[in-house]
Amino acid sequence: MLCLLRCLCALIGLAVSSGAPVINGSSVLNISSMPITYYGKKYEQVYVSFTNDHTTFCFDGYYDPPTRQDCIVAAPAAVTLFAYQFIPATSTVLKAIPSITSAFVGEVVISVKLDTVHRFEFLNCGTEAGLFLDGPVGLVDLLVNGITVDTLKVNSTEGAVFDISGCRHSGFVYKRGQVFADRDSCSFCNDSAVVVITRKCGNMERCQGNGICMLDTSCTVTGPNIIDVNNNVHIVKDRCAYSLLSTPSVLDFHVLANFRERRHKDVSFLDSVTLRLGGSGVDIHLEQGGRVRLDDTVLSLDSLAQTFHGVELSKDPTGVTATRSVSNHTISVFFDGNTAQIIFKGDGAAVDASLDGLCGNSRMSLSDALLEESASGCAVLHSGAADSTINCSMVTERCNLLKEVPFTVCHNLIGPEPYIIACVETLCRYPAVDALNCQFLEAYAAACSLNSSTYRTDALEGWRSQAGCSPPQAFCQDRICGGHEFCAEKTDGGEIGCFCRAIFASPYTSAGTLGDPTVCGPNSASVSLLGCLLEEEGIDYSSLRLKDQTCTGHMDELTGKVTFRFNSSNSCGTEVTANNSQIIYKNTIATQNSSSDVIIHREQVYIDFSCVYTQPEIKSEALTVLDSSVIQHVMSGSWNYTLSMKAYTDAGRTRAVQLGTHVKLDQKIWVELKTDGLEGSLVAVVTDSCWATSEASPARNPRYDLITNGCGNPNDKTLKVEGNGLGTSNHFSFNMFQFSRTSGDVYLHCKVKLCPKLNQDCSPSCSGGVRGRRSSRPKYEDEATAFITMAWTN
Repeated sequence: MLCLLRCLCALIGLAVSSGAPVINGSSVLNISSMPITYYGKKYEQVYVSFTNDHTTFCFDGYYDPPTRQDCIVAAPAAVTLFAYQFIPATSTVLKAIPSITSAFVGEVVISVKLDTVHRFEFLNCGTEAGLFLDGPVGLVDLLVNGITVDTLKVNSTEGAVFDISGCRHSGFVYKRGQVFADRDSCSFCNDSAVVVITRKCGNMERCQGNGICMLDTSCTVTGPNIIDVNNNVHIVKDRCAYSLLSTPSVLDFHVLANFRERRHKDVSFLDSVTLRLGGSGVDIHLEQGGRVRLDDTVLSLDSLAQTFHGVELSKDPTGVTATRSVSNHTISVFFDGNTAQIIFKGDGAAVDASLDGLCGNSRMSLSDALLEESASGCAVLHSGAADSTINCSMVTERCNLLKEVPFTVCHNLIGPEPYIIACVETLCRYPAVDALNCQFLEAYAAACSLNSSTYRTDALEGWRSQAGCSPPQAFCQDRICGGHEFCAEKTDGGEIGCFCRAIFASPYTSAGTLGDPTVCGPNSASVSLLGCLLEEEGIDYSSLRLKDQTCTGHMDELTGKVTFRFNSSNSCGTEVTANNSQIIYKNTIATQNSSSDVIIHREQVYIDFSCVYTQPEIKSEALTVLDSSVIQHVMSGSWNYTLSMKAYTDAGRTRAVQLGTHVKLDQKIWVELKTDGLEGSLVAVVTDSCWATSEASPARNPRYDLITNGCGNPNDKTLKVEGNGLGTSNHFSFNMFQFSRTSGDVYLHCKVKLCPKLNQDCSPSCSGGVRGRRSSRPKYEDEATAFITMAWTN
């Protein structure tokens, strides 16, 4: 029979009838003798509560919106008094609800004074239920799982009656007669508000809502974790490429995943996804920052799908989607820079016994799925110290949010356990930066959506605000980093930047440096800093200068290095100093004008770098007149040069004294000391002293001085010194002599010094011309001299 409404009885005050209890304030009503079926779920308690904003009747606890309850929410009450009463089915009937066909059992009447006294009458009709609202109660919201499923508006003084029947399944509510699809069955809500399963679907199949089961499965790859179509989890611990999904017989399509490290050497993350089209040999790469490459060509994409080699590609603020369809089979890959969702739909009978790859074949091991094209050394495992900033207990508690409301609506569609395992495994080893604390929750919510063809987007509404997560958006969209970098959030404000990958940066961070050692090239010096290390320190490379503020660094986009340099044509404020053994050319990389700041409000940068000319070591060699040159190779870091001393028989120094050359007494000899590889604008060669001995040792007597303190012996009328201290070579001439009372060899010894030319004159001051005595001490006298020896044999 039809479930009928009883006639409304007049109230005196708040009493429903004589003997009806009146309650002051919020209270829990035991209605087990007349349970209420509310949208397919039976309840034996009603929680009545009053706030400044609402009067609420909830069935699963006092009104608390974050807990996602089943409630009826009305206007606030004038007073916090209410009365309630159970009315049996024998009551007088006023009218029926046409849609309800089950027998009327009875009702629970709750009277509350809103503006005037109003009654809320819950009609028990077994699996069906009705609600009668008397008088103009205004707007009343009906909530299921915290979601408003209907809003009732009653302006009539006579009241109105409503059907609150329905079916519940997998956390969702369905109206009478509605057909819906579950994870593994096709179902509908019948006329009595009871779920009826019409067909069970096979493994990895989904009901399409029309009684047809089709292969409809998904795989999630997030962080170092692969959660396959059977909800098993694989954890990748290296930095290699793996096969995710392969469908050679249907779509000739292969999905590959590439993993790389980020801040820690021992934790890897999904870095990019490659789609390989077997027939054409084409690779489509979905990369960080939303970049998509067709082989080596970067594609320009937007929300309007474009087709390349049979693959539809599109890009929106949430990420990149690639879809390949053949006949009634489709593979869709979505990648947001952190997580990949791979969806396969099609006729299960036409697909191989199992999909291949880590997503489709739960029996496949990581070693079996490892691709030969993986980068060399990618399988080497790195260890790392425990991160003291991580509280694993708090991490586990957060990951376990997937067990709670509102995620419970997904549990019958897809189990949360592998996502919890993946979450805990990753966040107990790696800090929750770069939105990682929301990544696994987001991945599970997306997988829930993909595993139900009738998934209602409002079923999880509000989970992000409860978990403190932002709406979905592709991470680091349109920020492209170099090969040794990854995109990440800075710790001071959440801006994104390109950081160094841990293995690449390890030699620098362990040495406490921001870049490579100084390179001392021919007549120049340079130093390169890693842009990604500067970014991590919050340093803008464009604000860095050498001592000359016009000299800035150059960023190489391929290597990500910022190079600062100076050379002979532009010293960039280089300072030159000398000690006992070196000439030092030094410059400094610093934040612009930082040296003039009295106080600073930012991190300061002050990096010294230098190149040196090391003075040549003392070296003596005896040479006969037939072989009259000495060449000495001197190395100072990367500034290399040679020093030679050679004798000639002509003023133009074109006829060298060689094997077979006869040198006679009193014959004029020209001796040249010359360097090769020095920059004349930076440094000069000074012949400090030259003397002759009759023996190979420069300390033996007899001794004859030709040059002393850079000046020629004034007593030797044949001696002339030219170009000393002016450039990278000089020479002197004298008439050949022999020590008296000897007929042996003559050994010539010279001390040579390098002198920095910046801001000083390196030529010796000799009074009385070249033969005069030195009138002042040389600028280089405290510096070590080179020693070179030549000998003549009579």
